Amino acid sequence: MTRQILVVFWRVRPDYGADTMVMPPDTASLLVIDDDRGVSTLIERVFRREGFRVWLAESGEAGLDLAATERPNVAILDFSLPDIDGLQVLERLKRLRPGLPVVMLTGSLDLKTAVAATRLGAHEYLTKPFNSEELIVTVRRALESGRLRDEVEALRREVDRTAGARLAAQMGSSPEVQRIAAEVATVASSPFTVLIVGETGTGKELVAQAIHQASDRRTRPFVALDCGAIPEALLESELFGYERGAFTGAERRKEGRLGVAEGGTCFLDEVGNLPMSLQAKLLRALESREVQALGATAARRLDVRFIAATNDDLPQKVASGQFRADLYFRLAQYTIRVPPLRSRLSDLKHLAERCIEEASLELRRPIQAILPGALALLQRQPWPGNVRQLRNVLRQAVLRTTDLVIRDSAIEAVLEGPADLEPVAPPTAAHGRSLRETAERAARDAEQQLIMATLRATRGNKSQAARLLQTDYKTLHVKMKAFGLRGRDFDD
Repeated sequence: MTRQILVVFWRVRPDYGADTMVMPPDTASLLVIDDDRGVSTLIERVFRREGFRVWLAESGEAGLDLAATERPNVAILDFSLPDIDGLQVLERLKRLRPGLPVVMLTGSLDLKTAVAATRLGAHEYLTKPFNSEELIVTVRRALESGRLRDEVEALRREVDRTAGARLAAQMGSSPEVQRIAAEVATVASSPFTVLIVGETGTGKELVAQAIHQASDRRTRPFVALDCGAIPEALLESELFGYERGAFTGAERRKEGRLGVAEGGTCFLDEVGNLPMSLQAKLLRALESREVQALGATAARRLDVRFIAATNDDLPQKVASGQFRADLYFRLAQYTIRVPPLRSRLSDLKHLAERCIEEASLELRRPIQAILPGALALLQRQPWPGNVRQLRNVLRQAVLRTTDLVIRDSAIEAVLEGPADLEPVAPPTAAHGRSLRETAERAARDAEQQLIMATLRATRGNKSQAARLLQTDYKTLHVKMKAFGLRGRDFDD
């Protein structure tokens, strides 16, 4: 009768060289589950010479009991046992000790058995009669694999804790933030594309950065692109890059954001603003994992993890034909919702103190605290602009404060201004401006915004910006001077 043996191995740290055969005592323990006393004795003798502690069990149930009480590092399991089938014992062992690497040792190579064992977690497959040296090497490889896996898991848990601590430091410790931290830990190590949904100013980019930092791409670039801040005409070249001569003014090759993010993460903020033509090209890049720069003759492979964010109702935009359904479902492989500040006011004190600390350093004001009355006043606000609005209010309050503490009077002075709580009224005759004056002012504002967006896209390169704006360098220089803009302010 052909006998089969299943070998299961557990973690140990083997301090050995390539030719070393003896492991330090008390570093590894072995459980042999086999009703054949001859096989058990042989395996026991071989591995005791290697420094293992060895326990013997003659049935599946006895072996499972020893596995639970003694917690061996390695188990050798006979495929054919008197009480339970070896695969059933393996399955229960894996539930009991999920990290076990598995090597099957059998009298004959049976493909069906090998596939079944592999699905249950088998690491390697050897046949009898086994060579002792080959078995020892196999054990060592499995033990090393288990050790490395345990180290990776420990590192991942530490990274997850670090990501959660970082989010708590930046956003607060409310149950809502804890839920976000848990979702970050869940999705970070996966290849999923993540869609972060939330109102403007809620901290969506902080969540994206936390995902990147908790992933195995953390040592590679995190590249952000605000799809709503770059003119539509520049978005494609900004995202995919371009080759020299791709269009008028393209005097040298430029790497797109996707190329810069190679090996890392590309964060597409306000992805709902992408024009339909660019949505199709982004979808193609996501599906094919290839990117082709403007003017390039061939595509190149792309290794980038995508995270997108939006404050739009993308399903509604899909329903109205403003956003591609296939791109939405490709981006939303995993969705994280960031609640507005008004839904997590328990974080407000932490956020206020953090904002005051940052503003104090920036403005060189030695503010030490915010008084309870001022904090209570902040708690009563609706915060339509969320954390970004809170930060603006507190920066102004710090600027106005000559004392060492923020008082409610400083908060009231800021909140009474139109910038934070009152909507801007539409232009009317009450403003004392004619229709022509209103149009000229609107055109000037639009011109300024376009110049600023182009300078951001070109990193402050005025010559390139002038070409993209289809104007001459001198005209751009004059307009920048009139708007108080400097190229070096856009070079980061």
